[in-house]
Amino acid sequence: MAKPEVEIDVDPETGRWFVDKMPMILVPQHFYNNNHFAIEAALGAEAFDAALAPAGRLSAFVWCERQAEVYGLSGADVFAHYMKRLSQRGWGRFSILALDPAAGTATIRLDHSSFVTDATKEADRKLCYMFAPWLAGALEFVCEQAGAPRRLQAREVQCAAEGFDHCLFEVAPAAG
Repeated sequence: MAKPEVEIDVDPETGRWFVDKMPMILVPQHFYNNNHFAIEAALGAEAFDAALAPAGRLSAFVWCERQAEVYGLSGADVFAHYMKRLSQRGWGRFSILALDPAAGTATIRLDHSSFVTDATKEADRKLCYMFAPWLAGALEFVCEQAGAPRRLQAREVQCAAEGFDHCLFEVAPAAG
């Protein structure tokens, strides 16, 4: 196995993990997924998505804001860095197929989603919706940084759990 491209700093006093000067928590994928799908089953997918979306959007925005400061990134470079780090942290392999920060649009491909496993690959429904607000929040940061703040929406267009070979997301300006 290749050595990770991400440096992990562990504070010897607190035991906290830091990547890119941001605190991290490492948990097994099955642990996260089991909790995710248990809450989804209790609330229903739509209610769970509605509950997660604002926090996911805000978290992506804040992450991009901090990374822009740490690495001196701007524009599309911030968004590309976010996609790279999501991929390196085990959520799946995110690829930018199209990105137009001026228009507030993007098309993102996701291969090997952490939510589409042997146990869920035949769910015949979208499982990766949690990523949509992350993508919107990250691109909202890029728009705001460029002096053109706008509210964006993202949606999972297709999911590997529906039989496709990858998941696909679209980001666009929010209606209204």
